[in-house]
Amino acid sequence: MTRLHEIVGEVFGAGASVSFSARLPGGASRETWALDVVTGPERHARHELILRLDSPGAALEAGAPLASEATLMRAASAAGVPVPAVVAAGESYILMTRVAGETIPRKILRDDAYAAARPLLAAQCGRALAAIHRMPPSCLPQEEGAQDPLRRWRDVLDLLGEPHPVFELALRRLAADRPIGTRRTVVHGDFRNGNLIVGPDGIRAVLDWELAHLGDPLEDLGWLCVKAWRFGSPLPVGGFGAYEELIDAYEAAGGHPVDRDALRWWETFGVLKWGIICVMQTMRHLRGGARSVELAAIGRRVCENEWDLLRMLRGKPVAPA
Repeated sequence: MTRLHEIVGEVFGAGASVSFSARLPGGASRETWALDVVTGPERHARHELILRLDSPGAALEAGAPLASEATLMRAASAAGVPVPAVVAAGESYILMTRVAGETIPRKILRDDAYAAARPLLAAQCGRALAAIHRMPPSCLPQEEGAQDPLRRWRDVLDLLGEPHPVFELALRRLAADRPIGTRRTVVHGDFRNGNLIVGPDGIRAVLDWELAHLGDPLEDLGWLCVKAWRFGSPLPVGGFGAYEELIDAYEAAGGHPVDRDALRWWETFGVLKWGIICVMQTMRHLRGGARSVELAAIGRRVCENEWDLLRMLRGKPVAPA
């Protein structure tokens, strides 16, 4: 709390005060706070804010430093992506405007409050992704470069030391059927239902930029379509729309033409990636890295992803070992 008040004083001046603060759930190495800050001579100006803060002494588990994330969000705003406005940022914090809306997918997909928004979301996602893919690569951290995603996740699976024949099969079949990707753009890295703030009018902000990197833009579209992010809905795009709604809006907003087979490849890759992440999370619990019922429960998702992969890979060629 001391650091919170120090940041508010640095940004708004000594006369500013915090009239409300609440720590939001989630995050081990980073804290997220909702704040109301009061400023002005009569203390009538109220600023509704979100503060993301590195926990003292905690090493970052993954993703870009907060200062780099602030750079990405400013570039996203300039490109036309709906994002919270960055008020101030330092090496260990980002202070941004608080955007009203919902992020919990099951509420977005089921509650009456979002019934009018749901038919709009797939097209809004397409337009937001087209804007993300227009962002200048110079906004990424300097060390960022394009990586071979199959090699990266094969290496992760090998390091886990767990036998998962379906994942091995998926890696080989994806290698045999890899699309020729010639474009390299900024990729959000985790664009999905759950990382969007949604109101009755649709998408109000895109969150969680720490996994942004240089890559094939279809990675973002495929990840959005992964079955896990449908949360029980039969609709393939985030549980709220159809492929053509997403693709048509993306192309109309200036995104390059979408090869449907390549999109299917990236969706399949996304299911594989999420399955390996589920193994990683479960191993954190089983091997004592972080004892957690939530992490342990994620283990049951592994077999679901294996089943989904077998259905998606039906009829695909196998690469030589």
